[in-house]
Amino acid sequence: MKSVAAMLILGCLLASPVTASAERADRDKPVAIEADRIIVDDAKKLHIFEGNVQLTQGTLQIRAEKLVVTQDADGFQSGVATGGANGLAHFRQKRDGKNEYVEGEAERIEYDGKTDKAQFFLRAQIKSGRDEVSGQYISYDGKTENYLVTSGPAGTIAPPSAGRDNRVRAVIQPKRNSTANPGAGTPAKATQTIKPPSQE
Repeated sequence: MKSVAAMLILGCLLASPVTASAERADRDKPVAIEADRIIVDDAKKLHIFEGNVQLTQGTLQIRAEKLVVTQDADGFQSGVATGGANGLAHFRQKRDGKNEYVEGEAERIEYDGKTDKAQFFLRAQIKSGRDEVSGQYISYDGKTENYLVTSGPAGTIAPPSAGRDNRVRAVIQPKRNSTANPGAGTPAKATQTIKPPSQE
């Protein structure tokens, strides 16, 4: 079960669009998983959790309707979390050393341990503190620490439609520099709209 939690911590929390490390103490906490049904196939290295799935490890919480974890011949794990309340899979975890949480949701969250890549599909949204980003698709590459957010599914750009704004949205708060302007008040909220890259 600890390997399942490790996979989910990497897959979900590294997908944050800002630099945010997970609560380190969580790694040493026991993993508790609740579901209506659990299917274990050791021969195929397959674990399936179905029905109101809730995973907890310290401050880490994952809620989904279904969670499927597989392991390849080299020992790399992949996981897919789907559904849940309002058709979305959710995760939440405290940032290390801060009184802030990283939260995310999407209709489907996938993580590939071999490539160290996490993907959030459809109605995807990630928040870290007061920063947030949303789109129909969010991808995070753990090796390069790069992320991509697009307005269409699976990395595509949604075409413009009448009466609908398909642009990606991001809200990034200014970071205070205590040495630059000591005694300054709380900075004003900054909102930035990121336009999706043009397709070739």
